[in-house]
Amino acid sequence: MKTSVKFILSVLSILLLTFSTTYSQNTEITDTTNHKLIVAAKEIMNSVSSCALITLDKEGRPRVRAMDPFKPESDLTVWFGTNAKSRKVDQIKNDDRVTLYYLESDASSYVMIHGTAELIDDKKEKEKRWKDEWEAFYTNKKDNYLLIKVTPIWMEVSSTTRGIYGNTITWQPPHVIFDSKQKFD
Repeated sequence: MKTSVKFILSVLSILLLTFSTTYSQNTEITDTTNHKLIVAAKEIMNSVSSCALITLDKEGRPRVRAMDPFKPESDLTVWFGTNAKSRKVDQIKNDDRVTLYYLESDASSYVMIHGTAELIDDKKEKEKRWKDEWEAFYTNKKDNYLLIKVTPIWMEVSSTTRGIYGNTITWQPPHVIFDSKQKFD
């Protein structure tokens, strides 16, 4: 009798474990999940005209501003044009860690990318990444126009319209780690 009770309890435990593993929200990342998150991120990033760029000032305080990004590259590298004398340039020179935040217009989806920023003052690259509507802002384009290139380290995506949800307990959204040498918390 004791053996059959142990057997039944063992079977019930396995079934319970299987049920909870199968039906709970899992934030572990697989190649399929990575692909789904990257596709969703590109859709969200391409659907908005601006994003927030967060830098760190000399005291380590976050500084946020709205930016006009170029469309993300296939690896989700993001480029911006900026004034070479802006505060963000000094902040990036001091600490290249940045965060980008894209929010879809209906607020149902967002992408948050943490990465490293690089300041690019290459003439060919600047010509390639120029928008005619910026003419009024850069009276001396050669000296005042500078590029910021953000290379992603990790990314979070949340999108109710695409079925991408955070962990039910912690609310942490699913993420993709692009640089395995960096730590993601």
